[in-house]
Amino acid sequence: MIRRRHLPALVGSLGFPALARAQDAFPARQVRLVVPFPAGGGLDALARALAERLQPAWGQPVVVDNRPGAASVPGTDLVAKAPADGHTLLVTADNPITAAPFIVRGLPYDPMRDLLPVTLLVEVHQMVLAHPSVPARTMAELVMAARNAPGRLNFGSYGNASQPHLTFGALMAKEKVELTHVPYRGLPQAVLATLQGEVQLTLAGIASAIQHIRGGALRALAAGKPTRFEQLQDVPTLAEAGFADIDPRTWFGVFAPAGTPVALAARIARDIAAAMADPAVRDRHVTPNGYTVRTGSPDTAASFVQQDLEYKRRLIAAAGITPD
Repeated sequence: MIRRRHLPALVGSLGFPALARAQDAFPARQVRLVVPFPAGGGLDALARALAERLQPAWGQPVVVDNRPGAASVPGTDLVAKAPADGHTLLVTADNPITAAPFIVRGLPYDPMRDLLPVTLLVEVHQMVLAHPSVPARTMAELVMAARNAPGRLNFGSYGNASQPHLTFGALMAKEKVELTHVPYRGLPQAVLATLQGEVQLTLAGIASAIQHIRGGALRALAAGKPTRFEQLQDVPTLAEAGFADIDPRTWFGVFAPAGTPVALAARIARDIAAAMADPAVRDRHVTPNGYTVRTGSPDTAASFVQQDLEYKRRLIAAAGITPD
């Protein structure tokens, strides 16, 4: 279990002149955006779009450094142990921050102690997807199908405590049904396996699934989103379907090493918010993916992360997921 510590204090011990000097000196050299996931995914694409816009704003090279593997732990740990000067930042999904403390034995960093939330980027909304062979068009019908054939329906995930694992694990606990977990290397592989009928269920976002849904190769049962997708108005939300408590609540955010001056973190957050507001970023990397922009201050991000940590703890416990 996670060691109970508060998030890094957002009121630094440095006086105002020192904070101002740290902010004015940034960046003094290349800035590295560490993405602890493979190149080519939605998070990676968003990080590269940010790098393109931050580089002219900062007057220094801004590069994306992909460090995938081992449940995103090594890449996250690299940033946790980097100098706290803003030149090494973590651009990540929620998994290594609010899920890893409950599923990774011997986690080499404490996300609540060793990382400073700078800003959220977006909320990521996924859908419960089924192969057409599944005799269900709603979540209630899926529960009935699983109850009628215990263990016969398989779901593809992206690994231990990934979004599908959390969602279907919580569904099993809630409804006392049995589904079989089949982990894959990533989201594309899980979606492909579902398309081919290798597994019958998975989760994916609108960009990965909409063409398959419209073509009849996949069926969307519900969306993990406060409101329905504009492009798929006939797909209810998990809350509308009566399953709000199994929403995995996925997000992307930016973190700095703990000890980064507060004024510097706030400046970075403002510059990232400006980049996210660029229509080119919105129209290419936000709207088509069905994301909800959630930029804000380090204080706002810290509060959200603390709440999500507790939410993930409850969801992981409900799903019966144990540490690797």
